[in-house]
Amino acid sequence: MLAMLGRQQGLLRSRLTPVALLGIVLEPAVILATLIGVAWWHGEELTAPYVILALIVFSLSFPGASRLGDRYRKIARGVVIDWALLAALLLLLGYASGYLEIFPQEMILDWLWLTPVALVAAHGTARLLLTRASASGDFRKTAVIVGINETGLRLARQLSARPHLGVRLAGFFDDRSRDRLSVLLEGEELLGTLGKLAAYARQHHVDLIYISLPMASQPRILQLLDDLRDTTASIYFAPDIFITDLIQGRMDNVGDMPVVAVCDSPFSGVDGIIKRGSDIVLSLAILLLAAPLMLAIAIGVKLSSPGPVLFRQRRYGEDGREIVVYKFRSMTVCEDGPGIAQATRGDQRVTRLGAVLRRTSLDELPQFINVLQGRMSIVGPRPHAVAHNELYRKLIRGYMVRHKVKPGITGLAQVSGYRGETETVEKMQKRIEYDLEYLRHWSLSLDLWIIAKTVLVVLRDRNAY
Repeated sequence: MLAMLGRQQGLLRSRLTPVALLGIVLEPAVILATLIGVAWWHGEELTAPYVILALIVFSLSFPGASRLGDRYRKIARGVVIDWALLAALLLLLGYASGYLEIFPQEMILDWLWLTPVALVAAHGTARLLLTRASASGDFRKTAVIVGINETGLRLARQLSARPHLGVRLAGFFDDRSRDRLSVLLEGEELLGTLGKLAAYARQHHVDLIYISLPMASQPRILQLLDDLRDTTASIYFAPDIFITDLIQGRMDNVGDMPVVAVCDSPFSGVDGIIKRGSDIVLSLAILLLAAPLMLAIAIGVKLSSPGPVLFRQRRYGEDGREIVVYKFRSMTVCEDGPGIAQATRGDQRVTRLGAVLRRTSLDELPQFINVLQGRMSIVGPRPHAVAHNELYRKLIRGYMVRHKVKPGITGLAQVSGYRGETETVEKMQKRIEYDLEYLRHWSLSLDLWIIAKTVLVVLRDRNAY
């Protein structure tokens, strides 16, 4: 039994392909090459301090982010944000240790601005060369997909959108007739039934076979695998579990037993430490800088209308547990009951000062205290009142998944046009979709991009009232 489980685990282990290896080493190599080139340009010898700096840079940048499948705009954004983080850390360490004074200031400045330019150029060049190389017959592989369904069609689109992978999709195999599949085919080639696949694979030298049949078709899949033993094709299984909204889907192990994560928090392990550390550092800095402004707002709220300075409201936090969230009071009421009406344009409950605070989001400054308490994050799904949660969890599928992480002061939905009132279920649905998208693709650079864009949105947006 243990031998069988070990064999299964080996079958499910990830494989590092040449393209994936290139994605891992490209950025560290370019950063080091730029450092060496700039040092040479400034007439510097590669002495021990440069070797130590190179080792530090490599350890902090390896493994690099694989961006070969991204659009050029996303590549540029990711490179700039990631390099800004790394450069800020290097400068901080260099200043604190005095190590920065060893290097000429002009050389450091040239390295700082040339590196992101070189990284963007390297990613673009690598993608272009890979695409051209994969177009040649020497590197191109032929693939077929078994099963015309949502999973198979999505897989076909992924292959088409990534020409650098060097995979040519010959078509599909399915036991259903072309007439029954005409709606799904979308111009794709139907090559035959499952019984003809093995012969086709041998005759046309098929390299890759992707099986996208539903898991309920186990007998057909086992028969198909038995038929394919007489071919040299590599076989992959894309089960229909992957058409669900996976949150941090990945392979994991419980002892020797492989399992698939379908819905998990992105902030486990080291990522959780990084997320919490960035929250503490940024919230402390913001509170220190905003302390005079917060004091002035507190005085203004107290003088503008009767009631407390801070409005405390129960919200759902991480794992659906109730938390208390702080805001500067912007209304004449402090509602926190089973039925709460969202603020609307011209709402009579909003005070004159409160209207300014809500429009500029200054009423949410006390939530940085919630961040320090560990109840919230700076970036994450915005918390809703408990009454609103109980309403929308019944109306919107997957609504409560957003509570797998701490709520945020700002979020991807808020910088994507869904800030302020959500007067329809459709608008709330879109907000939830962005929240789940954030959970799927979280990174520290994404957090920093959302924070920067939040400032622009607050200055321009008029949806909050």
